[in-house]
Amino acid sequence: MWPRCRDSGGEAVLRAPRGDRAVKPNGRLALVAVLGALTATAPLSIDMYVPGFPAMGATLGASSSAVQLTMTAFLAGLVVGQLGIGPISDALGRRPLLVGGIVCYSVFSLACAVAPNVEVLIGARFLQGVSGAAGMVLARAVLTDRFSGADLPRYFAVLSQVLGVAPVVAPVLGGALLSVASWRLIFVVLSGVGAVLLVAVLRQVPESLPEERRRPGGLRNTLREMRSLAGRRAFLGYQLTLGFTSAALFSYISGSSFVFEELHGVTPTMYSLIFAVNAAGMLSAGFTFGRLSSRCWLNTLLIFGVGIAAVGASLQVALVLTVGETLAGTWVCLFVVVVGVALVIPSVMSIGQAIARDSAGAGSALLGGVQFLLGAAASPVVGFFGEASSRPMALIMLFAMAGAAVSLFGLARPWHGHGEPAR
Repeated sequence: MWPRCRDSGGEAVLRAPRGDRAVKPNGRLALVAVLGALTATAPLSIDMYVPGFPAMGATLGASSSAVQLTMTAFLAGLVVGQLGIGPISDALGRRPLLVGGIVCYSVFSLACAVAPNVEVLIGARFLQGVSGAAGMVLARAVLTDRFSGADLPRYFAVLSQVLGVAPVVAPVLGGALLSVASWRLIFVVLSGVGAVLLVAVLRQVPESLPEERRRPGGLRNTLREMRSLAGRRAFLGYQLTLGFTSAALFSYISGSSFVFEELHGVTPTMYSLIFAVNAAGMLSAGFTFGRLSSRCWLNTLLIFGVGIAAVGASLQVALVLTVGETLAGTWVCLFVVVVGVALVIPSVMSIGQAIARDSAGAGSALLGGVQFLLGAAASPVVGFFGEASSRPMALIMLFAMAGAAVSLFGLARPWHGHGEPAR
């Protein structure tokens, strides 16, 4: 654990090891705020333009499946970008890649705005995802560089709360923009978001990985470190636990609108309220995690999170198979699931990054890459198995949480206390 000390004015600071600069509380809050905003770029880029799908197809003369490919391309770019940028940053440092990624994100967002056809849009969305991945993967790496002990899980809880709120806010923002202009304005706004983030990074996010702590040997050595990390049984177990839990979350995001609006007949406004209440549950669980992380073992909180989410998914399956489709029952079960998910994500991120502290970029890349890979793979499966009931969504969520439990207890073995901060 990094030693706590006080500066000349008596203000508490957290001293980083091996010559890294201290982070004062006021600078700490600004740093975490910027890192949280960087984490929000991906969900904003995913969900803001979804309300414009019909208009986009009409403007570009593209089919609905072709328009859907723009989403798939972005998610693929997000996975590729995290797997590439994270380990490279262990050798070159965080700040150059972070600044370069944000600049490219703004440029490719503008390219999406002026795309003349859907093929160009698909390519631009892929590159937007690759460059936008820099914010997500390096935000986690910078946190790992700067903080340790009880601070690290608390700040990871903040990032996970951002991931819970952004998907709620993004469609509302997108709908508001579509009410005054075409879908192209959404990508112009995303480009502007990138420009604002660039200024914030230049002002508030200094280099967090000094040269003496970087991985020598170039890209080949960083990839070797990445393979070594992925081959560690405990890290692989936590990685898969996060991936399967994300699959359950993405299944909920992609299937819940159909379940509530089509099966239960609620209005879009009412669905937005339901989604917002569940997001509030995630926020509350994340806040609770932040408070408990300094008092309880992270692995214990992780076990509780997996158990709570699995119970919610099991109750939903049992409800559908016995009583049938009920609005209140479905809402309660899904609320329980997302509360459990909100405990799992910061727990795994904190533990996984602690295990990979000497290769924080590679660890962040592996965790984030699998998280979005399995999450994105689960989304279309919900619709593929039919839309006559909520059973496909419920079963996929249950199978995903079962996979998370098997990965946690079969591979990670949390009773060994991997990645726990010094207390």
